[in-house]
Amino acid sequence: MAYLGEEIGKLGFGLMRLPHINEDKIDIEQVKLMVDEFLAAGFTYFDTAWAYPGSEEAIREALVERYPREKFQLATKNAAWINCKTREEAIEQFNLSMQRTNAGYFDFYLLHNLGDSRTQAFDDFDLWNFFSQKKAEGKIKHLGFSFHSTPEQLEEILTKHPEAEFVQLQINYADWENPAIQSRACYEVARKHNKPVIIMEPVKGGSLATPPETVAKIFKDAEPDSSFASWAIRFAADLEGLITVLSGMSSIEQIRDNLSYMKGFKHLTDSQKKVIEHARIELAKIPIIPCTTCDYCAKVCPMDICISPSFMAMNIVTLYNSYDFAKGQLDWGMTRTGRKHPSECIKCGACEKACPQHIKIRDELERVTETFSK
Repeated sequence: MAYLGEEIGKLGFGLMRLPHINEDKIDIEQVKLMVDEFLAAGFTYFDTAWAYPGSEEAIREALVERYPREKFQLATKNAAWINCKTREEAIEQFNLSMQRTNAGYFDFYLLHNLGDSRTQAFDDFDLWNFFSQKKAEGKIKHLGFSFHSTPEQLEEILTKHPEAEFVQLQINYADWENPAIQSRACYEVARKHNKPVIIMEPVKGGSLATPPETVAKIFKDAEPDSSFASWAIRFAADLEGLITVLSGMSSIEQIRDNLSYMKGFKHLTDSQKKVIEHARIELAKIPIIPCTTCDYCAKVCPMDICISPSFMAMNIVTLYNSYDFAKGQLDWGMTRTGRKHPSECIKCGACEKACPQHIKIRDELERVTETFSK
């Protein structure tokens, strides 16, 4: 399927990690500048979600209220598995997204984070039929879903729901052969079903923009002037059958860096592919927690544990052996989010059901507690 491919371009603006003035307030003026430069470069795809705090309202102010509707494509998502006990509560997410964005319609509407037990909510509430009805009414142009699970589950969903027009998958060079994420296998299932792919997490929550020293050296030896993020995004964009590659951009500098190599994108050479493969193998030797700071775990945690900052702190210790700095980051994370220390985890397991990365969160929180109680 080739719809919108040339109109959208290879780069999409992910709105999950927008710049903030403080913890609760998005920097709308900076977002406006970012939107302006993104559109001026010829890119038009914007990706938000009901579950991204403040994001839908921010893109209304920065984009919808400032540009003609036909000049951009807007995507958002429905997370029926987050605290929805009835079909009406799940449908209200759609209505609230319409209200927050005031976009009139969504070019791409996604069932958010299918896989494992999360898939069931959309079937139980008959949401596939509801969203298909909204598509018939013109409120949705293209219906699909985002996915974080096994290729076997993806095969099952695509077989059961041929009405899905596209799939959004986590793909990056670190996860390409990762047995927990199985990026390559999921991509191949989507291609088998002739579904175009939107790529998310090409920089793995920003972690591939600051790789460990051994990996950084591989890239710098090959291309001293290229950013580490550029290697990650180019790896994703090089694949066939794509609608776009989302980059969760948080600053005007990140926008400009992405535009510098994605405008007029050229496919990777064989030598560049070998560099990335070398880096992937080197990175796989380092046992970090594969957290992308999506915070879906925190949304369902009954104890409000400070999970992702705990994992970021643990990774700092693993990668840089900087205990004091890591502990400071954990303390700051708890202060910033208002969430509790990992030692207060009651091991209920709700977080693990929501985690797209299939992290053994309870075990890792116990390890964090042991590390930072020394």
